[in-house]
Amino acid sequence: MTTTRGRRDEQDASADEPGDQPPAKTSRAGRNLWAAIGVGVGLGAVILTCLFTLPKLFVGIVAVAVAISTVELAGALRRAGGINVALVPVLVGGQAMVWLSWPFERVGLLAAFVVTILACLVWRFREGVSGYVRDVTSSIFVASYVPLFASFAAMLVVPADGVYRVLCFLIGVVCSDTGGYAAGVLFGKHPMAPLISPKKSWEGFAGSMITGTVGGALSVTLLLHGQWWQGVLLGAALVITSTVGDLVESLIKRDLGIKDMGSLLPGHGGLMDRMDSLLPSAVVAWLLLRLFIPA
Repeated sequence: MTTTRGRRDEQDASADEPGDQPPAKTSRAGRNLWAAIGVGVGLGAVILTCLFTLPKLFVGIVAVAVAISTVELAGALRRAGGINVALVPVLVGGQAMVWLSWPFERVGLLAAFVVTILACLVWRFREGVSGYVRDVTSSIFVASYVPLFASFAAMLVVPADGVYRVLCFLIGVVCSDTGGYAAGVLFGKHPMAPLISPKKSWEGFAGSMITGTVGGALSVTLLLHGQWWQGVLLGAALVITSTVGDLVESLIKRDLGIKDMGSLLPGHGGLMDRMDSLLPSAVVAWLLLRLFIPA
């Protein structure tokens, strides 16, 4: 008898065979490239408009993204893995993390996170013993992976120069993704992690590192008046965290046997599919910018 995992592995293997070509209108990554570009430009325009008109609206954007991504991830875990995330505590606690991190920063974030964990432990009582540890640990994972990490992006906008801190963070991630995609499509021959993400190559990673460090150096020196080497370190760190974030989400989706977390964004999948590189990068961006350029 073929197990669920065996069927998923067979599906993954067949999807990666050279004979399977995506439709002509899609990119090499299997996406509708023009739809993906349009959605990306639209999202970027909304974020930039908020940052340069009323910067604190960025916190609201983060809060909305956290809510949608939490629902998508919890839904994927439930449908494909039979895991029941404590959605209400995680959603409410996630909003508390984001909004309390704005005025109270780390203290508010930590307090909301701890209370969210306690709420998840109690919320699961009503469903009995079976699967308790699985569901609770998954709930804590979702609360950590999405709202906890995303709250560091919200904290970037708090200082007086917060708009430029957010821009440095976003520029670094966008440069990493764009450079990696271009180099991977043009030169990619050596898979970086063939069992996790067959299309991700070392050539793509090199492209990410080049564009990411250049973008980091330019943004930090021009926007925050920092040192060029600080920007290079920030850019390199964001390339690494972006790549790790991509691989982590690929592992999650392969484990669940799904292609996308959702279908909200044409050419991208779900919003959670676009948050993968941003979430861990937000933590590193906040830490390094706070170290290099104290508020």
